[in-house]
Amino acid sequence: MAKKFEGVRGMPDVLPGDTPRWRQFERCLQRVVAAYGYEEIRLPILEPTGLFTRSIGELTDIVEKEMYTFRSLSDKDSLTLRPEGTAGCVRAGIEHGLLYHQIQRLWYMGPMFRYERPQKGRYRQFHHVGVEAFGMQGPDIEVEHILMMSRLWRELGVSSGVVLQLNSLGTLASRNQYRVQLIDYLSKYQQDLDEDSQRRLQVNPLRILDSKNPSLASIIAGAPKCNDYLDAESKQHFEEFLAYLTELGVLYEVNPNLVRGLDYYNRTVYEWVTDKLGAQGTICAGGRYDGLVEELGGDATPAVGFAIGIERVLLLQQALSESETALGVLESNDVYLLHMGGAQQRAAIQLAEKLRDEMPSLRLLVHCGAGSLKQQFKKADKSGAKIALILGDSEHETNTISIKFLREARDQQSIPQRELTQFLTGYLGRTL
Repeated sequence: MAKKFEGVRGMPDVLPGDTPRWRQFERCLQRVVAAYGYEEIRLPILEPTGLFTRSIGELTDIVEKEMYTFRSLSDKDSLTLRPEGTAGCVRAGIEHGLLYHQIQRLWYMGPMFRYERPQKGRYRQFHHVGVEAFGMQGPDIEVEHILMMSRLWRELGVSSGVVLQLNSLGTLASRNQYRVQLIDYLSKYQQDLDEDSQRRLQVNPLRILDSKNPSLASIIAGAPKCNDYLDAESKQHFEEFLAYLTELGVLYEVNPNLVRGLDYYNRTVYEWVTDKLGAQGTICAGGRYDGLVEELGGDATPAVGFAIGIERVLLLQQALSESETALGVLESNDVYLLHMGGAQQRAAIQLAEKLRDEMPSLRLLVHCGAGSLKQQFKKADKSGAKIALILGDSEHETNTISIKFLREARDQQSIPQRELTQFLTGYLGRTL
C-alpha cells in the first residue's frame, strides 16, 4: 500500500464544512473596507529576509525564533515566508512609487507563516487581513481605523466579545528616555527575569513588557509606564485621539503596558482583545509606524495600520452565542434537480444551465449518475437544498417541472418550465 501523507503540522486544511464561514467573513470584510474607500493590494508570500529583520527588529520573537527562512536555489539570496504583511506592503509601495507625497488607503488578505507551537488560535500558517494608510499624520486616520474595525465587529456579531485597549509609545526620543528608566527598574529584578528577558534587558527592554510569562506579571505591573514619559506632541496626539473616540461613543481601555511585539510602532498602538479564546486573546492589533517607510528606503511618510487574525475571529464567532444570529444561515444549496436518466438527464442539464444564466447567484445541484427517485431525494435532503425539482417522463413530455419543498410542510406542485425562473426568484427571495 502506498504511503499516506498528512498535512504539515500547524498548517490546517479548511474543509468544505468550514469554508462558508470564511466566505461570510471575506464578503463582510470587503463591504466594510470598500465603505471607507480602501483599495486592495495583492502581495507575494515570499520576501527578502532582510526586509523583516530590519522592519520587525532582530531581537523580536518573530525574527529570532519563528521565521521560515531558506536560500534561493538560483541566486542564493535569503528568502522568508512572510510572518506579517506590513513590511511587504511598504516594500511594494516604495518599489512602485505609491507612497511619495501621496495618500494611500490599502488592504490585503492572505496567509502568513510563523514557526511556533501549534495550538487553538495559533498556527504555523494563519491568515491575516491587513489595512494600511499612508500620508496622514493626525489622529483622525487612527480613529477611522478604529471605527472601521468597530463596524466590522458589529457586522460579524462579535462586538460583545471584544475590548479595545490603547496606549501611546511616543517618539523615538521619548522612548529612549523611558528606556533608561525601564532598564534601571528591571535591573533590580534581573535574577528574577526569565532567560529571554535577561537577554533583552540591555538591548530591547520594552519587549519584556510584552512577556506572557505569568511569573513576571508582578514585576511588569510595577514597572514605569511609557505614557508617563511622552513628549508634549505625542501626548497631545494621544489625547486628541481619545477625545475623538469618546465623542463618537467608542468604548476603550488605556493599557499602559501595551507595547506591541514589533519594533516599527510609534505613538498610538492598540489591540482588540477577548477573554473567550484562552491565551490567544488578541484578534486584531495595530498602530502608527511613521518611521518604517524611511527605514526601508523610502521618503519619510506617516503611516498607520492594523492586522486581523481571521482564524481567531472565526473562533470567536463560534464562542459567542449571538454569532449564529449575526451570521445568518450558513450557505447551503438552493435547488437539487432530480431526473430519471437518459433523455431526462440531458434535458435536466440544459434546464440547469438556463437557470444559471438567468439567476447567477442560484446554488443548484444536478443529480449525477444513476439512482431511484427515493435515493435521489435522500441526496437532495443531505445537500441542504430548500427545494427539489423533479424532471421525470411526464414532466419532460409536457414541458413542466414538479417542485417538492424539502424544508417546510407544503404540497408538491407542478408548473410550466417557462415559469420556473419567476417562481424561484420569488420563493428564494422570501426565504433567503
